[in-house]
Amino acid sequence: MAYVDQFLPEDEVLNTTRRNAAEVGGAAPVSPVTGGTLRFIAAAMGARAVVEIGTGCGTSGIWLLRGMRAGGVLTSVDVEPEHQRLARAAFLAAGFASSRYRLIGGLALEVLPRLADGAYDMVFCDADPQEDADYLTAALRLLRPGGILAFDDALGSEHGPDDTAATTELREQVRADESLVPLLLPIGKGLLTAVKRPE
Repeated sequence: MAYVDQFLPEDEVLNTTRRNAAEVGGAAPVSPVTGGTLRFIAAAMGARAVVEIGTGCGTSGIWLLRGMRAGGVLTSVDVEPEHQRLARAAFLAAGFASSRYRLIGGLALEVLPRLADGAYDMVFCDADPQEDADYLTAALRLLRPGGILAFDDALGSEHGPDDTAATTELREQVRADESLVPLLLPIGKGLLTAVKRPE
């Protein structure tokens, strides 16, 4: 419904991130309702440490930072330097000190192994669907018990049948994993979420 999508209007900073994403291409931002959901989750769990796979131009990062605890740190990974340059400018424009985020350039599957086991409250993934199974493995290692993972575009991708097959496989993996409490939300292009059960 249009009302749901417009329930949380975005400010000029977020509007700028969307314009930047349209100009540079290859960094489709999350929908406003998806962003609002990410903020809600981060706030509800009092997130202090969040990993984002796919920085884009900063849209989802701003929503996450606005939900996290004061002093919480967002670690965001992206292979595109221009995307991260624009995200850094957006975070600054949104009023976040540089100590609130660390932007790491490089391939996520090379960067994620360097992050600490069980040290994160939340992992959000909005990256190449073909690598989602590997991102899921990484997320399960990074999350503390009770932590939450979230995958955007979980109802399929416009990039072709291979991506759709990978997304279907991801949904089945998350649903079948007994260490997770899953939920698929029909917002944006689908937000697949799960809580990592305490051991």
